Amino acid sequence: MDYGEIYMCIDLKSFFASVECADKGLDPFTTNLVVADPSRGSGAICLAITPAMKALGIRNRCRVFEIPKGVEYITALPRMRRYMEVSAEIYGVYLRYISPEDIHVYSIDECFIYATPYLNMYSMHPKQLAQELMDAVFRQTHITATAGVGTNLFLAKIALDITAKHVPDHIGWLDEDSFRKRLWHHRPITDFWNIGAGTARRLEKYGVYDLCGVAQMDENILYREFGVNAQFLIDHANGREPCTIADIHAYEAKSHSISTGQILFDDYNYDDALLVMKEMADTLALELVEKRMAAESVSLVIGYSKDSHLPTGGTRRMVVCTSSHQKLAERLEQIYRETTRRNAPIRSINIGFGGLTAEENSGFDLFMDPQAEEKEKNMQHAIIDIKQRFGKNSLIRAMSLEERATARKRNNLIGGHNGG
Repeated sequence: MDYGEIYMCIDLKSFFASVECADKGLDPFTTNLVVADPSRGSGAICLAITPAMKALGIRNRCRVFEIPKGVEYITALPRMRRYMEVSAEIYGVYLRYISPEDIHVYSIDECFIYATPYLNMYSMHPKQLAQELMDAVFRQTHITATAGVGTNLFLAKIALDITAKHVPDHIGWLDEDSFRKRLWHHRPITDFWNIGAGTARRLEKYGVYDLCGVAQMDENILYREFGVNAQFLIDHANGREPCTIADIHAYEAKSHSISTGQILFDDYNYDDALLVMKEMADTLALELVEKRMAAESVSLVIGYSKDSHLPTGGTRRMVVCTSSHQKLAERLEQIYRETTRRNAPIRSINIGFGGLTAEENSGFDLFMDPQAEEKEKNMQHAIIDIKQRFGKNSLIRAMSLEERATARKRNNLIGGHNGG
């Protein structure tokens, strides 16, 4: 039978919490378990909670202190490395059924699948194939999945996000007709993929609160309000999505900047925060060298404790495009000393290198010794090689041994969380 173009979006339910339950032999639907780092205090964000806790009305990604006092639960320390291992294992399950060019890994716990070629191959209805994949994942890992099936990527995604929650088999299904009948008037509009609170507020100015309203708006008004992003709204309001998985795989990102940021573990003074910023500059410069890129500018944003002051910082151009750690760090320190409040407690640091270009296109600095620059570059490549072979903490600068330095601790984190 010809079902036309069919896509699937499969999500691993409460993934981090489900992995912890599976490893402990527990049922996430009957066990109260929270994935959080207690060392960060009662304000720590719960990275995941089990479905059993959601059934009690506790919202996902709440803070620890927001969990009602009478609720007993198990706390599991985040183990990002373990979650990545299980995610890779589940990807391997999908590969038993689906070719890699027909899979797009959207996140650690969610993926899109172009299912059209496999329906006749396996003689299955789209929902049957989705169920088979979900069952295979559970047999292998004891992780429960949900799915959305649609005639394009957008409809598959919202079938997962919205309709799958309201059907017994937890597999949502949408085509353009059923989308209009069932979800055109769905509210809040922020339930839809890629529509955030800011977009919703801007639509409210025109009395629009759902996708039916968007579809009926004058397109000229939408383009005036949202620019080129109006096309996404117009397409999605009509249940259309021209992008395919093949398009995603063929896309080559043109990165023009790299950045890194830290929310510090507690309040830092002026000198200690400067130390951390230098560590961050060192790490980001190595990333620049590894990518064989050079930067045209550097930027810095310093955030203060409890929003006691507005953020400070700025952007400065380099004399020439460079990947020199020494020059980039010096420029960042110049911004820091010129703009940072000396007596205010510092809680976040963000740095970036912009205007990236290929290393061979970097300019020549009359005030830089070419031999010294080449020596520094060779040393940076040697450091990268050692770190790749023996771990990030195998070679560190002396400043990272200081009491308030953070590099060694952060090198053991994955995605800002405990690697496990």
